[in-house]
Amino acid sequence: VRVEQVAAAVTLMGEGATVPFIARYRKEKTGGLDDSQLRKLDERLTYLRELEDRRATVLKSIEEQGKLTPDLSRAVQNAATKVELEDIYAPYKPKRRTKAQIAREAGLEPLTDALLKSPTLDPEAEAARFVDAGKGVEDVKAALEGARSILIERIGENATLVGNLREFLWEQGFVGSKVVKGKETEGAKFSDYFDFRQRIRELPSHRALALLRGRNEGVLDLEIDVPTEDGRAHPALGKIMLAFGMESRGRAADKWLAEAVRLAWKARLHVSLSGDCSARSKDHADGEAISVFSKNLKDLLLAAPAGPRVTMGLDPGIRTGVKVAVVDATGKLVETETVYPHEPRRDWNGALATLGALCMRHKVELIAIGNGTASRETDKLAAELIGKLPEAKLTKIMVSEAGASVYSASELAAQEFPDVDVSLRGAVSIARRLQDPLAELVKIEPKAIGVGQYQHDVDQVGLARSLDAVVEDCVNSVGVDVNTASAPLLSRVSGLNSTLASNIVAYRNENGAFKTRAALKKVPRLGPKAFEQAAGFLRIMNGSNPLDASAVHPEAYPVVENISASTNRPVKSLIGDRAFLKTLKPAQFANENFGVPTVTDILAELEKPGRDPRPEFKTATFQEGVEKISDLKPGMMLEGVVTNVTAFGAFVDVGVHQDGLVHISELSDRFVKDPREVVKAGDVVKVRVKEVDVARKRIALTMKSGSIDRAANNNAPRPQGGAPARGPQSASPRNAAPTENAFAAALRRAQEKK
Repeated sequence: VRVEQVAAAVTLMGEGATVPFIARYRKEKTGGLDDSQLRKLDERLTYLRELEDRRATVLKSIEEQGKLTPDLSRAVQNAATKVELEDIYAPYKPKRRTKAQIAREAGLEPLTDALLKSPTLDPEAEAARFVDAGKGVEDVKAALEGARSILIERIGENATLVGNLREFLWEQGFVGSKVVKGKETEGAKFSDYFDFRQRIRELPSHRALALLRGRNEGVLDLEIDVPTEDGRAHPALGKIMLAFGMESRGRAADKWLAEAVRLAWKARLHVSLSGDCSARSKDHADGEAISVFSKNLKDLLLAAPAGPRVTMGLDPGIRTGVKVAVVDATGKLVETETVYPHEPRRDWNGALATLGALCMRHKVELIAIGNGTASRETDKLAAELIGKLPEAKLTKIMVSEAGASVYSASELAAQEFPDVDVSLRGAVSIARRLQDPLAELVKIEPKAIGVGQYQHDVDQVGLARSLDAVVEDCVNSVGVDVNTASAPLLSRVSGLNSTLASNIVAYRNENGAFKTRAALKKVPRLGPKAFEQAAGFLRIMNGSNPLDASAVHPEAYPVVENISASTNRPVKSLIGDRAFLKTLKPAQFANENFGVPTVTDILAELEKPGRDPRPEFKTATFQEGVEKISDLKPGMMLEGVVTNVTAFGAFVDVGVHQDGLVHISELSDRFVKDPREVVKAGDVVKVRVKEVDVARKRIALTMKSGSIDRAANNNAPRPQGGAPARGPQSASPRNAAPTENAFAAALRRAQEKK
């Protein structure tokens, strides 16, 4: 990336432009930087600004102490990282009185200097000259201890030495873990790390976070150190001695100096540098984990929408019942219910009748089933309902309910549904997230959606910043219908915030649907800058100007009008005429305000205006009779949905309440460096069961073609006990499903009761 590209992007950000706006509508200025590059630039810019703020604070502090020399000022100014800056500042950082400070006040610094400069001196004889009870130096031993404290502090505050030792420990050090005595049973999930050792710089992200979690939970003891041969001195000691010009030649003070060096490493440097290396490893692991979480969240937010179809949401439950909510094609809640097909009531027939009546009354097309507790049992209920209402042409889909409970209890949900019970709001969310995952999931705090790796262990500020950026990019890449969007969705649009989003909704409710983008300027507090940033991402469907339904920015409408005039074709007839638009040359319509990149984007948008970049909607079919982990047997071939992608593989929901892992080595017949090369969250995949560990709730799966082909060529493996797979009818509870006449009667009663 060229310097002028960075300078242009920084200038635009400084003027209040958002990343989506710059990436889409300011390509000429930035030389075509994309949103990913701009996000990295913004992140680096934030770090550098924080570094500059800290640098100014450090300079001011040292200057106030009267210790700022030209050389020290240059060192501070040249520090390229926060860690390097803190190493330089360490000797000058205000701190409580240390043993070294007390020793200096007692006049012992000359003793330290003398022994360091002339190791031939006898330490005890030299120290005797400094004994002074009035200054708190009672005897020779106290004098030598004070002098040693001064030397240890000098060693610990030598910025160059500390930096070199830190890199040495990072490059050569190993992290080792042992189980805390008595925690073997309680910490069984960390058993892989009860006796573990690996070079720290080679530690993968997920392993580093697992080790740190084990330590934080009191299960593991961790140590970072460079291995030494038996009887050999630690290599760090030699580096310290070399830095201070020390040699071990049997002189009178050499033993005293060597002991000071040993204590400086053991009691001070090793502890602090181990912490630095641990923090560095965690920073790296956090970055990897946040990246994985962000990519998964993006895939989930951009998952295929089922579209504007009447949907019934089922939030499964056992004793509390299955919560039911029906929403119309626009997502508006029209009716709620609670049915009790499972324990303890086991009202299977009544549940079927109630659901059937709802489907008939509201012409339901889709049934969205949350994938939590009792989801497979509820899935059977839906399957049986579909069989009894063939004319309704119902389709059932299992939907991730991650975060639904968070939304249900949120202030936003209370505002949306003040008269609806908290437990029923989750069913509404499940139904809506099938219709449009993006529009519904933006209402939930991103990290509550649950597609991350150790998301509660990573830097929460960094995680929130990254996930918010993902949500912003996703919303703006899809575009938002300003006449139907909720306030939470609108608040994620470039240039808007929660206040402006609420004002747009309030204005829409009071004045009716917006007819043009220009009408947005009448919304209170939505000024020219906000309009510039937001307008291109807001859509007016079926408005008076066809361009308002596209991603063409209003500022570029003159370009389209010029194209229309030059080709003697109305704007409306240009839209969608791909063959004709392909014949046009972008350079012909470029000018000083809109260059070739922008005109190219405009022509591409006119080909398919307002096109949704999300994929086509499709679903997975779970195998009947496979409902819990104990039903799985090695060799079974199943269909599932990818729920999470990590650095070491992909987790797949095969319908047993416990996701299985396809290790990175099992994702493909070829070598895979990054699992996202093969799969992403939301993908429907075929897998074969490799191994099942019921006790540890672990399922190993494979997607290698040879394994799947072999499974496909055999007869489908049968559920436990060798019984044939049960269909939805035989899967009912003991009070079996009613006959068709009985169901019709129950359905009629349910409708009449309503």
